[in-house]
Amino acid sequence: MLQLKSIGTPLVLVFALLAMSGCDQAEKSAQQVLDQAAQSAKQAIDKTNEAAQQALSDAVGSDGKAKAEDDKKDTQDI
Repeated sequence: MLQLKSIGTPLVLVFALLAMSGCDQAEKSAQQVLDQAAQSAKQAIDKTNEAAQQALSDAVGSDGKAKAEDDKKDTQDI
């Protein structure tokens, strides 16, 4: 019985270390997933911003200044 107790304590420590290393690996994996999600979100935001800028540019067009001046005149009359 003495031998089982003397083996049991180191065995429990080994299992605890294995569990901790498994948790560390899970944490690293979770961090990688979060980093990838953040990167994907950033790319989506950048693409949306580019599309919005392009749409605004297309809407304003080359006569954007003239249209803006016309709008300004309309608001000044009010």
